Amino acid sequence: MKKQTKDSVTFRIPSFKILKNFNSTKLLSVALLISVFSIGYLLAKVQGYEKGSFVAEDTNTASADTLAPQAPPQNTGPVEVSIDDDPVMGDENALLTLIEFGDFECPFCKQSFEELLPQIKKDYIDTGKVKFVYRDLPLDFHQNAHKQAQAAECARDQGGDETYFKYHDEIYTRTTSNGTGLANDQLPVIAQDLGLNVIDFQSCLDSEKYKEEVDKDVADASAAGANGTPSWFIGKTTEDGVIQGELVVGAQPYDAFKTIIDQKLSE
Repeated sequence: MKKQTKDSVTFRIPSFKILKNFNSTKLLSVALLISVFSIGYLLAKVQGYEKGSFVAEDTNTASADTLAPQAPPQNTGPVEVSIDDDPVMGDENALLTLIEFGDFECPFCKQSFEELLPQIKKDYIDTGKVKFVYRDLPLDFHQNAHKQAQAAECARDQGGDETYFKYHDEIYTRTTSNGTGLANDQLPVIAQDLGLNVIDFQSCLDSEKYKEEVDKDVADASAAGANGTPSWFIGKTTEDGVIQGELVVGAQPYDAFKTIIDQKLSE
């Protein structure tokens, strides 16, 4: 073989190493860009969850406001949960009990109030098949939700469960959700509009008479695995008020509830 000259080496050998180094640098740059994009996306997603502003991309299944950036897997088995001493809508002796753990400032709870509850009420509550129980789960990042939960209990003081649900309905109707959608100074306005004694109502609210009651609901929700709002439990009514309920999370469509309720009614 003919020996290569120094000049021929200059033109025929260095190209491989240069190309190798070039490709490595280029690949490293691409990988860095992908990493930066991924980190930015994840940060934006976490911030969205913390603000309770994420809406599911699939419009057939709405999300829930959660206590953490990522909710734990949904428990598909029966969950023991009590109706406690919370307000009841419907026949006390109905075959099934539907418990909602809700947050008055949760946009998905408002969506359920507007789109789901009227159908459930018409088909199952008003017909005596299901009784509905509302329990409180005000989320930490919804600033006015805890006070609103107390206000509804103060309204209940003056007129029982029927008045409670009238007040409940007005909060969901008037709030724009997400924490401060209804200002606290509007709570006595609702009481006045419903014909309640505003002085007694305000005294009840200022004393935080029902703070512990709301806190107990939050603790019970956590114990039952309800980590987002709305969280629903559907089960057979019992004499002691403790049901073995099937957990459903989020502003799910009516058909999802109808399937579960009809199945349990036929058991």
